Amino acid sequence: MADQLIRATAADGGIRAVGVITNRLTEEARQRHKLSYVATAALGRSMAAGLLMASSMKRPGSRVNIRVKGDGPLGGLLVDAGLDGTVRGYVANPSVELPPNDKGKLDVGGAVGQGFLYVVRDIGYGYPYSSTVELVSGEIGDDVAHYLVNSEQTPSALVLGVFVGATGVTAAGGLLVQVLPKAARDEALVEKLESRVAGLSGFTPLLQAGKTLPEILHDLLGDMGLSIFPERQMLRFHCSCSFERVLGALKILGKEELQDMIIKDNGAEAICEFCGEVYQASSNDLNQLIVDLQTESSVSS
Repeated sequence: MADQLIRATAADGGIRAVGVITNRLTEEARQRHKLSYVATAALGRSMAAGLLMASSMKRPGSRVNIRVKGDGPLGGLLVDAGLDGTVRGYVANPSVELPPNDKGKLDVGGAVGQGFLYVVRDIGYGYPYSSTVELVSGEIGDDVAHYLVNSEQTPSALVLGVFVGATGVTAAGGLLVQVLPKAARDEALVEKLESRVAGLSGFTPLLQAGKTLPEILHDLLGDMGLSIFPERQMLRFHCSCSFERVLGALKILGKEELQDMIIKDNGAEAICEFCGEVYQASSNDLNQLIVDLQTESSVSS
C-alpha cells in the first residue's frame, strides 16, 4: 500500500482525525542511514508524528520540526515534515541497538532516555512558533501527545508504530485524534474517545492484519458521525539538499580554508545529515569558489 495520509472528522466536527501509512518512506530512511532496529522505530515514529502534526497547518510551505534530545544511547533525533507530505530526518547514533523492553517490543524509550522534546512550527512567514516540553517516556507517541495537550491545549490521542522485520520495514504509520475546542467541554465524549484509543492493540498490528486507514477510522469513530475526506495525500521521504547548496556552504568557509582543502584533500566531501547523500566537490569546484570570492571582493571594494 502506498504511503498516504487521510483526514476525517466526527462528532459534528468536534473531533479531528488523521491517519498515515509510512511504510516505504520509513524503509527508505532505514536504508539511507543504515539504521538499527530500535533507531528505525524511533525515527519512523517521529516522521509519522511530524506528518500528522503538519497536516493541520494551512499555508503552503508550512513545516514542522521535531527534535528529541535525550540522555540515552540514541543521542537524539531530528525530523522535518511538511504540509506537502514530504519528510526527512536522522538520528545521532544510527547503529545503537538495545534488547527488547519488558513488553517484548523495541526499546525506543530506553534508547532515547530522559530529556526534552522541541517542536518548531514554521508557517512560511514571520517568526516560527517554538515550544519545549519534557519527555514523559521517550517512546515518541506519548511525548508528542504530551506536547499537544500542554503546549497547544488540544486534548489529543496519538498512536504510532513501526514494525521492522528481517527484510526491513513491513508496517509503519500512525493515527492522531484530537478533540477540538467546540467539543472539549463534553467530558463524556472525551472519556469515550480516550477509552476507544486505549483499547487499540497498537497501530502496526492493525496494518499487519490487513486493515486500511478508512477501516481503522471506522472501527474507532464509525458510530460517532465519522466523515472521511475523499482526498488522499501521498507521502514521501524527500530532502531539499543539492550540490549547489553544498557549494554555497563551502563558500562560506572562505578563501584560505578552501585553498587548504585543495592542497590537503584535492577537493571536499560533504554528507547531508538528513538523507545521507554524499557530495564530492573537486579541486576545480573549489578553485571556482575562490575565483567567485575574489570577484565579489573586488566588486564590493
